[in-house]
Amino acid sequence: MSALKIKNITGKIILKSGLHIGGGDSEMHIGGVDNQVIKDPITNAPYIPGSSLKGKVRSLLEYYVGSHLKTKKKPLQYEHLNNSSSETEKNIVKLFGTSGSEKNKDNFDTDFAITRIIFSDAYLTEESKKHLQSVVGKFTEIKAENSINRITGTAESPRFMERVPRGAEFAFSLTLKTFENDNYDSFENTLLTGLKLLTLDALGGSGSRGYGRVAIEFDDNEIQENFDNITF
Repeated sequence: MSALKIKNITGKIILKSGLHIGGGDSEMHIGGVDNQVIKDPITNAPYIPGSSLKGKVRSLLEYYVGSHLKTKKKPLQYEHLNNSSSETEKNIVKLFGTSGSEKNKDNFDTDFAITRIIFSDAYLTEESKKHLQSVVGKFTEIKAENSINRITGTAESPRFMERVPRGAEFAFSLTLKTFENDNYDSFENTLLTGLKLLTLDALGGSGSRGYGRVAIEFDDNEIQENFDNITF
C-alpha cells in the first residue's frame, strides 16, 4: 500500500429544522434546560461533532445495503465481509474503519487496515453567528416538549430542549485518503450516497419529531453535481 493521495471535501450543512445534539451536561439547574446542545467551550457556540456525522452517515449506509441484518446491530466490520459482499459494503469498511482486534488476525487483508475518511467537527459559519445574534439574540433556542395524556388529551410532564435554530449553517470538512489500488470514484460515490441519505433522514436527536433535517452544499461544483444526481 503506497502512493497516498488526500482530497479535502468542504461545504456547508444547512439546518432545515432545529438541531439537537446533546452536550452530555451533568449539572442540572432548577428551572433550567433539560437537554442542552453541545457547545464549543471557547466560543460557547454550538457545533456538530465529527463523530456524530461519521456515526450517522455510516449507520445509514449500513441500513441502505442491509448489512445490519448480518452484524446483529453492530457496525459492519472486516469479519462480516465475504465473497458475496458488495463493493459498497467493502467501501464502508475501508472508509470508516474496522476494529483493532480484526487487524491482528492472521487472515486480515491489510488493504482494509487504514481508515480512509476523516470527519472534522463542523462549526457555525461567521455569517450564521452574526445572523443568529441579530435575529434570535443568541446561538440557540429553547423548545418546550410535552407528553400527551391518552385519556384526557392534555399535555403534561413538560421538558425543555435546547436547539440550534432552523437556517443556521455549519462549515464542514471531510478528508478522503486513497492509495494506488483504491477506486477513488467508487469511494466518493459511497460517501456522497451516505450524505444524501442523511438529507433524507435526520441528524442528532428527536428526528422522529422533526428535529435535525439538513441540506448539504459542497464548495466543489463537480462534487455538488455528483451529489445532486444521486437518487434512490
